[in-house]
Amino acid sequence: MDIFFKTIHGISTLCGIIASLLIASSIFVVCQMVFIRYILNGSTVWQTDYVTFALVGATLIGSPYVLLLKGHVNVDLLPQFLSHPQRAVLAYIASLMGLIFTSLLGYYGWELFHEAWVGGWVTETVWELPLWIPYIAMPIGIGLLALQYVADILALMTGREMPFAMEAREPFEGE
Repeated sequence: MDIFFKTIHGISTLCGIIASLLIASSIFVVCQMVFIRYILNGSTVWQTDYVTFALVGATLIGSPYVLLLKGHVNVDLLPQFLSHPQRAVLAYIASLMGLIFTSLLGYYGWELFHEAWVGGWVTETVWELPLWIPYIAMPIGIGLLALQYVADILALMTGREMPFAMEAREPFEGE
């Protein structure tokens, strides 16, 4: 079981690094585009598409790392008022719903990628980038996000992780 957790942790961390590199490259390409357009009075062909696809790809591929760090936006008001067993039930429900959603999204993302690959789809710009390249980010990123949800559920089941990253507490009087 430790090997599974370490592997998923490593893959999610790698996804975070890849997402950071995509964001950094987008910043570089925007600067290059501004230089070409406004300093050299040249035209840009591929830069806008690249930045758009790289930022969307960074969002999708970086999502397992964000879940690993518990960095997704959440409201933890309700869990603070629940006892530890109630928090655990809520954490299971939330993680299971996340797993179901990401599994469906990953499946349909794979179908979209496959259609673009088989159909030879390209962007409608001068660059004509094959669309399977940016579309592959969805099944990879969301598929790995689903694996991170599996790891989170197993961590809750084995007691390796506290629900909502909160320590166990004694219930209030009257609970």
